Amino acid sequence: MHPHDHSQVHGHTHGHSNGGPLKLALGITLVFALVEVGGGWWSHSLALLSDAGHMFTDSAALAIAMFATWLSVRPASHRHSYGLGRAEVVAALVNSVFMLVVVSGIVISAVQRLQSPQVVDGGVALAVATLGLVVNGVVMWILSRGEQTLNTRGALLHVMGDLLGSLAAIIAGAVVFFTGWYPIDSLLSLLICGVILVSSVRLLRDAVAVIMESVPAEISLPEVGNALASVPGVNSVHDLHIWTLSSGRTALSAHVVVDALGQWPDTLYGLTQMLQNRFNIGHITLQPEPVAQIVRNIEASGQGIPINQKRV
Repeated sequence: MHPHDHSQVHGHTHGHSNGGPLKLALGITLVFALVEVGGGWWSHSLALLSDAGHMFTDSAALAIAMFATWLSVRPASHRHSYGLGRAEVVAALVNSVFMLVVVSGIVISAVQRLQSPQVVDGGVALAVATLGLVVNGVVMWILSRGEQTLNTRGALLHVMGDLLGSLAAIIAGAVVFFTGWYPIDSLLSLLICGVILVSSVRLLRDAVAVIMESVPAEISLPEVGNALASVPGVNSVHDLHIWTLSSGRTALSAHVVVDALGQWPDTLYGLTQMLQNRFNIGHITLQPEPVAQIVRNIEASGQGIPINQKRV
């Protein structure tokens, strides 16, 4: 047990969706993936088969996202005192890595086709890809209307890849149909892979940042520290930590040196209100320390560091 008084304020909420949009998106995606496989095999279009591959990975991604959403709303337990909110972050991590693997496979196939071009039925590819563009647009619209967590961002990343893949397949089908230039199919597949690669790496970076308990990108640690130290009744702040518990849930802990412990309830209220209103931090743990105790500790250590100034 910590020897000091440990004052906490927990103001977070769980606003996760029930997974309805994910279920609908999964059903639509899985059905059309089968349609694109047939169309791609019939037309020999790599762009169309690549898009079908994206659709199947989308189905897996959406299934993972649904499971993570279900886990994230499970109540806290003795084993998982914060709950299972980070299941969504893990799902985003898995989906981003999954997408990198898919991109690698498509790049290899595209390079092989550039070396040995194959005949593509442009008319079939154009028709199926056009339908795919509509389907992917509907799925993206469904997902974009839900809560934007790292989890749904991972699912949207896959759908975005399919949307771009369908667009590439339409262009490739049109070029082949009207000009007979087959390499366009592989070249556009490589272009789309580049776009998807950027988004995948960005999502992977964000998921790893949460798992590594990095300070959220939109928050400045020095700025928060200075804001805390500026609240009336606060002498200084140290051992300040800020991290993300899960999507939309930011946590903070700090030791707060106060002039008098008797004023701590009012000081605590001012600190928590400032953190919630200014920085949208809801899970707050603040430990007060009387300035007299800090003075004695410094004198005993012989460091002689002045403490009559605001500092972080």
